[in-house]
Amino acid sequence: MQERAMKTSLEPLEVSDRDMANAVRALAMDGVQRANSGHPGMPMGMADVATVLFTRFLKIDPAHPDWPDRDRFVLSAGHGSMLQYALHYLVGYPDMTIEELRRFRQLGARTAGHPEYGHARGIETTTGPLGQGISTAVGMAIAERLANARFGDALVDHYTYVIAGDGCLQEGISHEAIDLAGHLRLSRLIVLWDNNSISIDGPTSLSTSMDQLARFTAAGFDVQEVDGHDFEAVERAIARARQSDRPSLISCRTVIGKGAPNLQGSEKTHGAPLGEAEIGAAREALQWPHAPFEVPEAILDRWSEVAERGGEARRRWTARLEASPEAEAFQRTIRKELPQTLFEALDGFRREHVEKATKVATRKASEMVLGVVNGLTDLTIGGSADLTHSNLTVTKGMEDVTAKDFSGRYIHYGIREHGMAAAMNGLALHGGFIPYGGTFLVFSDYARGAMRLSALMGQQVIYVMTHDSIGLGEDGPTHQPIEHLAMLRATPNITVFRPCDIVETAECWEIALRQQDRPSVLVLSRQNLPMLRLGHSLTALSVRGAYVLREPATARDVTLLATGSEVEIACAAAERLLADDGIAAAVVSMPSWELFEEQTPEYRRSVLGTAPRVAIEAACRLGWDRYIGEAGAFIGMNGFGASAPAPELYRHFGITAEAAVEAARRLVR
Repeated sequence: MQERAMKTSLEPLEVSDRDMANAVRALAMDGVQRANSGHPGMPMGMADVATVLFTRFLKIDPAHPDWPDRDRFVLSAGHGSMLQYALHYLVGYPDMTIEELRRFRQLGARTAGHPEYGHARGIETTTGPLGQGISTAVGMAIAERLANARFGDALVDHYTYVIAGDGCLQEGISHEAIDLAGHLRLSRLIVLWDNNSISIDGPTSLSTSMDQLARFTAAGFDVQEVDGHDFEAVERAIARARQSDRPSLISCRTVIGKGAPNLQGSEKTHGAPLGEAEIGAAREALQWPHAPFEVPEAILDRWSEVAERGGEARRRWTARLEASPEAEAFQRTIRKELPQTLFEALDGFRREHVEKATKVATRKASEMVLGVVNGLTDLTIGGSADLTHSNLTVTKGMEDVTAKDFSGRYIHYGIREHGMAAAMNGLALHGGFIPYGGTFLVFSDYARGAMRLSALMGQQVIYVMTHDSIGLGEDGPTHQPIEHLAMLRATPNITVFRPCDIVETAECWEIALRQQDRPSVLVLSRQNLPMLRLGHSLTALSVRGAYVLREPATARDVTLLATGSEVEIACAAAERLLADDGIAAAVVSMPSWELFEEQTPEYRRSVLGTAPRVAIEAACRLGWDRYIGEAGAFIGMNGFGASAPAPELYRHFGITAEAAVEAARRLVR
């Protein structure tokens, strides 16, 4: 058995709850001190609450951290990451050794400055940006209820616990999240608020007078308040919360930096090491006479009971799974196993619409594709931020998810783009679902924080972003995305798709469904777009990111690059160049820059060619120079849009076939 800490001759004969909590405090202050960086105050203040949660309630098995029916623990106040690392060491996660605690915040350590999903076992989600954890946890709690509705209590019966701080509750996303949680009566969600009244600048009274208990009550939560240093009171509160038919908030009144006699209760403990002198005084005040990173074996033995209890619960669950007639279906769901019939149907869909030359807006094409997808798999969970019939994200037979019925597959997220994105992260992280959600592309601004975490964590979340350009028309510049494609394309590990017709839309959906290690953004038009594919391809051409849609019969004189609705313009320009000037123009459709960059240099050169290039996109130029070069031309937006019918706007801003023809002529001359 792995030795987790040095033995000491000063072991107490009996281990109290206070001793167990002080082990958390000591490891937290020692880790921060050794790194000379970090946040000791919250871990020390919440050590008592966390001890009660982990030792008396939390259902986890460190030896099997991905066990589907485990409880989820989310440290929303991610700056207090040493709390989670100390707990993981104490309960026996095999990858969280004492050496990892010593390497806190060092390059390559599992113990990053904030909890990072995938860096260490048992970290359910990346936290640190305040408010994201509690909002992601709402998605996890939704997922638990959805799975329970399908498979019943025998296979799905767990809670989502959150430790949140004052900062989490001040961030705007938390308002969106708690409103949604209360509306859906997510009774398996329990939020433990570290109510210490301290923020970085000083007392929270500097910036807020919010009555959080009244706020959560108004949102539909069961609300309690306890002394966060009273073990029995905390236990009673959690026990009551577990019996509630609503989500719960437990306000835990705590002292930040509890145990540091000269600094506790002060903002000075929030984000800086305590210092050797104060740590020495804390050891004396806590009656913790042990060396740094040293925990008595008797205390480790008590903490190991958490794993023993969880291991037994997992074994009982495994027996129920093996005996269940739903076992195979449950395991397919956890693997997110899509049926081959789905991809065969999508191939038939593409063939059908090439033959019909179907002309529709790509948002409508997306709805048509989803009709196929949602009919052949129940892994997809749809939704929209109050734009269902604009985003076209609901399909026939999808019932709404409601507080009374979680058997449906469509979530009305309300006007909460940021909360929707975070909840979808939670759905994906929980496992068993492929969430997709819609809004207008311009509102990716509002969802940005959670979308970035989708990419950072490599989660299969599909964002359906419609009304993608000045083609939106009369709603005007506030609703017309200009810089948003550049922002999304600049984000690592996210695939942005801007399809030009119904066939590319179907291909992009198929790619998004196959990619389990990253989020996808489907950027879709409001206006109708013609069929541009000349024939059916057995392979999805969009999988290579860009391809030659029109190749001239002779050597290229110019190459026209475009995405989405502007590919139609490029095709029209190519026809005019040949007819009027004898200029041979190739047309390249580029539905995904990211996938194109993943291709071989040889393939990229064959697509781009050596002729001068013109790029056409109803968005800003940023990023296009990598493809058109210094001598290339760009037809697009140089500022914000305007309010008018879409065709007038395209003419007004010079995004036309005529403009592309003139640009090509100048390059060829």
